[in-house]
Amino acid sequence: MTVDPPATSPTASADPSGAAAVPGVAGPTARLRLTVAYDGSGFHGFAANRGVRTVAGVLTHALERYVRHRVDLTCAGRTDRGVHARGQVVTFDVAADLVAGEAERTRLVRAVNRMCGPEVAVRDAAVVAADFDARFSAVARRYRYRIWNRPEPDPFWAGWAWHVERPLDLSTLRLACDPLIGEHDFATFCRRPAPVDGREASLVRRVTEAVWSDDGDGRLRFEIEASAFCHQMVRSIVGTLVAVGLGRMTPGDVRPAMAARDRSRAGDLAPPHGLTLLTVRYPGWSSVTSGVRPQM
Repeated sequence: MTVDPPATSPTASADPSGAAAVPGVAGPTARLRLTVAYDGSGFHGFAANRGVRTVAGVLTHALERYVRHRVDLTCAGRTDRGVHARGQVVTFDVAADLVAGEAERTRLVRAVNRMCGPEVAVRDAAVVAADFDARFSAVARRYRYRIWNRPEPDPFWAGWAWHVERPLDLSTLRLACDPLIGEHDFATFCRRPAPVDGREASLVRRVTEAVWSDDGDGRLRFEIEASAFCHQMVRSIVGTLVAVGLGRMTPGDVRPAMAARDRSRAGDLAPPHGLTLLTVRYPGWSSVTSGVRPQM
């Protein structure tokens, strides 16, 4: 999940032309924005982590093989182990001549996809302003959670949806979403990070949309959008809403549970494989508009 950025984003060093300095690149550089999709099943999350396979590790290795200089990725959301993405956004600085035109960017995308596919795929590449940052420039993130709500499992959905055997009451699921909308302290639904310099991180977030949809044949879809999310927030919310849908909690329990700022008041943590980072929005652009419109 994403976490709130500090008040100011870090400033990259720059040469006189205004392009960011990149180790190993003597000439001009450009900032490249990639829209990336991935099946998170075989990865220990997005963020690079020594000794384990991560999305950032695989993607960085492929990019560095192609551009032949160091690549430092910034992502819009650090997804957890097993979580998927359809519209992840990353930025990095690259030698300008390698991405000068559409043909050059297409070659880069094809080369990286040959090295990373099919588990990781770059869907779009664009040169952006030097101050554009995948994380700090984002104004909203949207996640989708899938549930397979039938007694029998489905092998084709097993890696992309949580199998809940008992019928869920969709009307109560929808009622339970109402308290989530707006700006709240979501400590009940978040894994609290360690204090920094003795100060607790704020877990206040603004949720603008939380909606359940019935796609038929036992396929349920939950989508939630916010400016940012704290660690495990969506999965904890989904687990709580499913408890409501199964009758273990009521829609009226959600608001006082959230106000308590107590993790023990939330439902079970939903499994990661049902969760997908669907899209990231920026002023004037959204990753959902890049490449093929996501259906999963």
